[in-house]
Amino acid sequence: MHRIVALAAIGLAFAGALPGVLAPDAMAKDRVVVGMQAEPPVLDPTINAAAAIDSIVSGNVFESLTLIDDQGGVTPGLAESWTISADGKTVTFRLPAKATFHNGRALTAEDVRLSFARAMAADSVNPSKRIFQPIEAVETPDPRTVVVRLKQSRSIFLFTMASGDASITATETVEQNRTRPVGSGPFRFKDWVKGDRVVLERYPDYRNAAKIRMREAVFKFIPDPSAQVAALLAGDVDAFPVIGAPESMTRFQRDPRFKVVVGTTEGEVILALNNARKPFDDVRVRRAINHALDRKAVIDGAMFGYGTPIGSHFPPHHPAYVDLTGRYPHDIARAKALLAEAGMPDGFEATIKPPPFTYARRGAEVIAAQLAKAGIRVKIEPIEWAQWLDVVYKQRNYDMTIVAHTSPYDMDNYVRGPNYYYGYQNKELDALMQRIDAEVDQPKLHALYGEAQRMIAEDAVHGFLFQLAKTGVYASGLRGYGQNEPIVQTELWQWSWTN
Repeated sequence: MHRIVALAAIGLAFAGALPGVLAPDAMAKDRVVVGMQAEPPVLDPTINAAAAIDSIVSGNVFESLTLIDDQGGVTPGLAESWTISADGKTVTFRLPAKATFHNGRALTAEDVRLSFARAMAADSVNPSKRIFQPIEAVETPDPRTVVVRLKQSRSIFLFTMASGDASITATETVEQNRTRPVGSGPFRFKDWVKGDRVVLERYPDYRNAAKIRMREAVFKFIPDPSAQVAALLAGDVDAFPVIGAPESMTRFQRDPRFKVVVGTTEGEVILALNNARKPFDDVRVRRAINHALDRKAVIDGAMFGYGTPIGSHFPPHHPAYVDLTGRYPHDIARAKALLAEAGMPDGFEATIKPPPFTYARRGAEVIAAQLAKAGIRVKIEPIEWAQWLDVVYKQRNYDMTIVAHTSPYDMDNYVRGPNYYYGYQNKELDALMQRIDAEVDQPKLHALYGEAQRMIAEDAVHGFLFQLAKTGVYASGLRGYGQNEPIVQTELWQWSWTN
């Protein structure tokens, strides 16, 4: 895993065009303004789990060894090519001859080794540190060759190497990457106006600079969904890859100035339950909550029908998906009976702390009303994203929250132990996930994923709600963006204008 977002949410009213920005019809067609609902807390994806960081810098400012295409396939990133040994335990990457960091220094295999060493260090704060655990050694026989030796073969190793957490960074710029990132990608950092925008510009010395069409990209932060719509209609924003106002999609579909693109994401939206806190440490209570939930009503009420119901933590578009939505049918009587078995015939009081994302804030209202019918009296305490990352994610100070986990293959969150914000541990699941990590036979791997989905559902770790849709709105002249989001990134290196 591990990117967390409240994507389609995730309030300042938009104040109009940026100072000095020309009207859309006068703009040179090598500049784009991209709307985002959430502002990242930092700009270094190797130290923070917020998905908004990857949306800006991954693949653009920072490069990882591999990339993921729109259909979830692994393609070359910083590495031009790679070979895998017969036993799957040695992966040899070949780097390009002319890769440089934005400070002008040549990027070599040693930078890859040091980047991995930092991520694997005992004091590392990398949010996906465990994707490096299978690595036994990293060798650099020459400046362009990186040999990664694994303790055991891992089925998704190349996929995980595409994540922002696996970005290759320069040792001399590690400290400044929080606010002034220096990478090797096609765009370099230009400016960050806190509370407003991050600006990137094309890196002229990028090895494939001639293929990059955008001279400048502005990521504009607009938390309020209605302000997002207004900004698009006014031409102040060219694209919202994930708009926080899904109710506006029909309107944009009717407007020839825009193209609406609906796709899939890896974002499982969950009603997260603090399994380490009473009464959520009782599986009967967690099952009662699941029976009280009406997923369709949540999807309709929060996302205007955009979303796919889930019954466990796994994306419906994956071939290993098991439909477990029938495990806990909406049944208030059953929910009340389970609460009575748990010694709470009159229900209990609890709080939901939703972050400022559309699916979370709107979903909290719908869910609170549903739980009330089972006797669970919910107080909604809205919380800002920075507070959520601190209070909920780090301090684990919450009863319930609503959030989308947007990283692919992130069921391994459930083996992070009781100190992770789930507060959950199941040693049988831990052992099963180890088997998943080592399995390379695809049919067997898919069967194991099915077992894991069922185990998580049986434990009712959370209230599993829906898979977040990618609800994108783009100016009709834009090209190159993807329909789906198999990994969190904005593929600016592919974007261009047709007029």
